[in-house]
Amino acid sequence: MMGTPAEPTYTRSALAPGLLGAIALLAGLALLDSDSFVIIRYAVSILSLIICVFVIQAKSWWWLIGLVPISILWNPIVVIELHGQGWVSAQFIAALVFIIVGVRTKVPTAVHR
Repeated sequence: MMGTPAEPTYTRSALAPGLLGAIALLAGLALLDSDSFVIIRYAVSILSLIICVFVIQAKSWWWLIGLVPISILWNPIVVIELHGQGWVSAQFIAALVFIIVGVRTKVPTAVHR
């Protein structure tokens, strides 16, 4: 029996910015030692803050443990100079955090808040 589909109770609002952030981080590996890396810093920092808003809306505050440091470390205004293999590893770890948070965060729809 076919009925009217049920309205979803949540959205995955953090998925698109999470995937975009992961792509920016991985693309940024090629730009690590260039002046163009500031573009990656802006993208990652802004997308991280956007995801923070969705995480708060979803009441999944524990994800802020990973997202707030990303927002700070990739901040393009007050630059924290990091170099070497540790910074390369941080790029991969941050990309992984973006993907996991994007997939796992379920923001309730307006009707179900």
